[in-house]
Amino acid sequence: MPDREVELLPAMPSPGALFAKALLPSFDRGPARIPDLTTVVTGIRPDPARLAAYDRLCGFTLRDRVPPTWLHVLTFPLHIHLLSGPATTVRLAGAVHVANRMQLHRPVTGTDALDVAVRVENLRPHRRGALLDVVGEVRVGDELAWEGVSTYLAPGAGTSGSPEPSERPPFEPVRPVASWRLPAGLGVDYRRVSGDPNPIHTSRVAARAFGFARPIAHGMWTHARLLAAIEPRLPETYSTEVRFTRPILLPATVGAWWQPDGDGWTGAVTSRDGAKPHLLATVRP
Repeated sequence: MPDREVELLPAMPSPGALFAKALLPSFDRGPARIPDLTTVVTGIRPDPARLAAYDRLCGFTLRDRVPPTWLHVLTFPLHIHLLSGPATTVRLAGAVHVANRMQLHRPVTGTDALDVAVRVENLRPHRRGALLDVVGEVRVGDELAWEGVSTYLAPGAGTSGSPEPSERPPFEPVRPVASWRLPAGLGVDYRRVSGDPNPIHTSRVAARAFGFARPIAHGMWTHARLLAAIEPRLPETYSTEVRFTRPILLPATVGAWWQPDGDGWTGAVTSRDGAKPHLLATVRP
């Protein structure tokens, strides 16, 4: 972990109260600034009822081991905490989650006591603003069990340097092997199990304020749902990487496919006909 100040919290903060702060704009008009801080909460034990509800909603098999996307859920309140305080000019409200990667180093069970650490780093220019990475780590005792990187785009944020050229790899449509109906209330249901309070997933008024005609599905629900479809074929430890390419307006019917790719898998969540991607994923042992 980089050498930086460590903030030890006695418990995980409430996401709802934090998000209200994250909705307040920063009035600092200088270059974008992120906190040089690692926030830590120790001794977390998952709530079995909440974990079971999460597994059911995302399509995971109910079992003692937790999916890696659930460990992202545990770190998420610290994302909001770090991007709502005075040390940052970037607010999580209004930022766009563009990519996520995570690595499960060892299985984690529902009874493990977990130490969680989150930091923000790698602020860099983008043609639409600035990109930054929120890095989470989960340890069981002294052992690193999981690490995840959520990449956010902060539209309009200014930072020095020139954006690196980036080209999206061409998308080759694949006929979906599954069709999923996403109800209008999916955002409310996912908020209940994940604690993510962002109103663009639950309120038509809030969604419109951010440019969406209707509430949109949580990207991390979509990530989890695709991973759950592949999970029975996965080893004990693996890494995943996804790109969120297009929001899903609720309600919706989407397609999904997954196929072997070398020693791992590639997959996507797409429009119903498979022509346009919402999420692109790779999974590697």
